[in-house]
Amino acid sequence: MLAWYRANGRSLPWRDTDDPYHILVSEVMLQQTQVDRVLPKYHEWLKRFPSLEALANAAEDDVVQTWRPLGYNIRPRRLQAIAREAVANYGGALPGDEETLLSFKGIGRYTAGAVMSFAFGKRAAILDTNVARVLYRVFVGKGDPKGHAMINRLWEISEAVLPHKHVFDFNQALMDLGATVCPARKPQCEACPMRRGCKSAPQFLKLKTGSR
Repeated sequence: MLAWYRANGRSLPWRDTDDPYHILVSEVMLQQTQVDRVLPKYHEWLKRFPSLEALANAAEDDVVQTWRPLGYNIRPRRLQAIAREAVANYGGALPGDEETLLSFKGIGRYTAGAVMSFAFGKRAAILDTNVARVLYRVFVGKGDPKGHAMINRLWEISEAVLPHKHVFDFNQALMDLGATVCPARKPQCEACPMRRGCKSAPQFLKLKTGSR
C-alpha cells in the first residue's frame, strides 16, 4: 500500500500541510463533496478565513456566502462554531487528543481520526466511504456493508491494519485507493496492490472476464 501510494497518490494541497485548521477545513469540505469541487473553494476559504480566530470573528452570513456553492450549509456553521469554541477554550488552536476533539459539535470519529493522523502524526484510524469500501471488499466481502454491526467491524479492521509508522501515508493511501482504483462501480482490480489477498477481487475479475 505504501509503495503504491508513493507512486500513485494524488497531489492535494491539504496533504502539504500539518496545520490542524487547514486539515479540518478540507475534511469538512470533502464530506458529501467531490475533490474537484473542493479544490478551488479550499483555497478561497483559507484566503478569506486564514485562521480559527479569523473564522470565529467573521459574520455568519459572510461564512455561509463564502461556502457556496458547496451545499449542505450546516457545515460552514459547524466549522465556525468549532472555531469559536477553540478560540474561547483552547487558545485558538485545535487540540490533538481524541476525547477533546470529539467534544466539539460537528467533529465525529472519522474527522477526529483524520485530524489526529494528518495534523498531529498520531496513530489514529479513519473510516470514510472510500476506506470502508476498500476494507469491506478486501477483508470481508459478504454481508451488508452499511449495517451497524459491519461498520463497527470495519472500524476494528481499520485500527488493526494501521501501521505504527507512516500513518499519514497509509490512511491517505486507503482513501486514494477507494477513490481511484476501488470505486463503487467498476473497480480496477488489475491495478490494485491488495488484489492477491482481496476477498472480493475474484468475483469482480470473473464478472469482467465474463463480460468480454
